[in-house]
Amino acid sequence: MGSYETSEKGILPLSNASITDRLNRLPVTSLHKKVILIIGFALFFEFFDVFLSGVLGTVLTQQFHVSSAVQPLLLGSAFLGMFLGALIIGNLADRIGRKKAFIVNLIIYSVFTLLGAFSNNITTLIIFRFLAGVGIGSQPALCDTYLSELLPNSKRGRLTAWAYTIQVCAVPVEGFLARWLVPLHPGMAGWRWVFIIGAVGGFTALFLQKYLPESPRWLMSIGKVKESEQVVQMFEKQAGHPSAGKPNSNTKVLPNSNPAKLPSVALFRKEFIGRTAMLWVFQILQTIGYYGFGTLIPIVLAAKGITVIHSLEYTTISFLGYPIGSLISIPIIERVHRKWLIVGAAFGMAVFGILFGLSVSPASILILGFLYTLVSNIFSNAYHVFQAEIFPTSIRATATGSAYSLSRLMSGLMPFILLPVLKLHGAAEMFEIVACAMVLIMIDIGFFGPKTTGLALENVNETTIHDHP
Repeated sequence: MGSYETSEKGILPLSNASITDRLNRLPVTSLHKKVILIIGFALFFEFFDVFLSGVLGTVLTQQFHVSSAVQPLLLGSAFLGMFLGALIIGNLADRIGRKKAFIVNLIIYSVFTLLGAFSNNITTLIIFRFLAGVGIGSQPALCDTYLSELLPNSKRGRLTAWAYTIQVCAVPVEGFLARWLVPLHPGMAGWRWVFIIGAVGGFTALFLQKYLPESPRWLMSIGKVKESEQVVQMFEKQAGHPSAGKPNSNTKVLPNSNPAKLPSVALFRKEFIGRTAMLWVFQILQTIGYYGFGTLIPIVLAAKGITVIHSLEYTTISFLGYPIGSLISIPIIERVHRKWLIVGAAFGMAVFGILFGLSVSPASILILGFLYTLVSNIFSNAYHVFQAEIFPTSIRATATGSAYSLSRLMSGLMPFILLPVLKLHGAAEMFEIVACAMVLIMIDIGFFGPKTTGLALENVNETTIHDHP
């Protein structure tokens, strides 16, 4: 099937490069902003779920009299479900589309999070947390893929960072909700209300998906050229005129940049195996630093002798660093190459993590916890944009989903690795492991990560294809 372009006579043949050039030349329209808000809202409740067990970890442990042997399973069950979800639904998104995949994961998440609110024993809670994880596991990789395919290349990083700024507001909000609801018991245990709020948010995000356009790049990749053209025209209408903006060296797509649809196994071909390995290593390691802090901080604070209620207060204040760090990333994410932003932020996480582990005074615990979460979200925003930029459209969701599934698997295993170290040796030793992971990330991304900032997606990936005929 050929491509199409618009004219006074209707729809005429056009190249794939023209679609991507037109997407890249668009100014930021009200439709772009609407997409960012909807995706950000969905990501908000993904993060809400990710930190649910962490924020309520000590509360749930007391509620169900959880033994030290079962505690890692309680904390890790959702992440193990997320491993499966990211792997399965990410691959599904390359076959059925980004929008339909969003709907699948939000239905699963919302239903089982709601059921989790009414768990009457630790076994059913762990099962429902696992199943909710299956639903939400693919959400970040799907959002990264979708936004990278829809946004103009020169604004891709900044706009994606705005979506993730909305997301990370979930962490302090969840902390405040837990601090407020847990002591109150309004009709039933306060922690159950926190679960219900997460489920209601998931159902609302599901409703909002109908306002999202499908990815025009994905539509082109499966031969639905007319539908792709209609989406681009919708954005151009918002901009006020067709092909809005002037092309430049970064927006102009390389000639012949319309490769055949690639199978999932293309991830292991010689032109992509290096990037696949680099991203897989990164995702295995990054979760130790990013989620290791967020999900284990209440337990770390308890190990330092801080009570449950005060632990929630400390956690909430520390988590304010997430949205502030995300806001700080917005003006710099298009000015510094993504790979070097990841490397620099990983170094900051290593330093602040070790200092946090050594801290004993309330002031230093609060300050260093805040600084850690701040720099970790500069790290997070940079890698979310980066990971979706380095593979072609037809395997982009599979690539990001499979890599992200390893992050989720590691997050599920992490309590079994880090909690014994914390209990046997202390917080300082646990954060030494975190620091080692961050140093390995610096080497992995610094030496093997490509530069992507400001480039058209097709240019980043076609260079790889053309270099390996």
